[in-house]
Amino acid sequence: MSLSFSRRHFLSASAGLLAASSLSKSLFAADAPKGKAPLFKISLAQWSLHKTFFSKQADPLDFAKIAKQDYGIEGIEYVNQFFKDKAQDQAYLTELKKRADDNGVTSVLIMCDGEGALGDADEAKRTQAVDNHKKWVEAAKFLGCHSIRVNAQSSGSYHEQIKRAADGLGKLTEFGATHDIGVIVENHGGLSSNGSWLAEVMRTVNHPGCGTLPDFGNFQVAPKVWYDRYKGTEELMPFAKGVSAKSHDFDEAGNETKSDYRKLIPIVLSYGYRSWIGIEYEGSKASEADGIKLTKKLLETVRAELS
Repeated sequence: MSLSFSRRHFLSASAGLLAASSLSKSLFAADAPKGKAPLFKISLAQWSLHKTFFSKQADPLDFAKIAKQDYGIEGIEYVNQFFKDKAQDQAYLTELKKRADDNGVTSVLIMCDGEGALGDADEAKRTQAVDNHKKWVEAAKFLGCHSIRVNAQSSGSYHEQIKRAADGLGKLTEFGATHDIGVIVENHGGLSSNGSWLAEVMRTVNHPGCGTLPDFGNFQVAPKVWYDRYKGTEELMPFAKGVSAKSHDFDEAGNETKSDYRKLIPIVLSYGYRSWIGIEYEGSKASEADGIKLTKKLLETVRAELS
């Protein structure tokens, strides 16, 4: 990490913490005085339970119930892979929404994969990818989500990929805007995991409905090549409409071993972000249930410290 970045991060984080202090002195929701909002809310990404759902140990329709009853979490982030053929199934979506409502759970977003490259070098394929995502915009609207999470997959040179990804994202964002649904991009491999590149894509799209979903752990740009996750998070936060607290392993003190949450969360807060931070556990040493609980506890602990 460069000296200039460290100083900039220190100044922005310090300013954010001062602002956070003035806005809220609450701890996490359970301990916050009435009328005082926590510094951020905690949601659960459905991918945290991907082994459970893929093995059919649980029904994806019960995701809201599981989040609320098993983990005390009141915001959920769907993954389209668990209801890939249901995007336009009104009966299924109605039941999914009913179960979220019945459990007092907020549907935050839908993570969308497998619908084509929005930055495809072939213009016809790029257009088809945009069209493929439109049904998820409509599903997100019905469920009460604020956004769909997409990928900025592309090919070509660094600058060609900026142009191509921005074109596809821009067209999808314009459609999303007609439904009041945002289109947000996760750093998710390749150049999208380069914070500087993805930030430039956002500036090129230049639409308030298009933003980012910084993921604490997804900064691998190539095999064995990693982009600095703290620098990348800072570059993506000006455009953030969501945040993903990726976790894999924990030490004996309950800290994530690769991502320092006590450095990352202040970066998030320094940009005025006060919304959902989603738990996305992908580890193998702890069970999915224990990994979710460990991540939630870490988020709550850091939130209390910063409050």
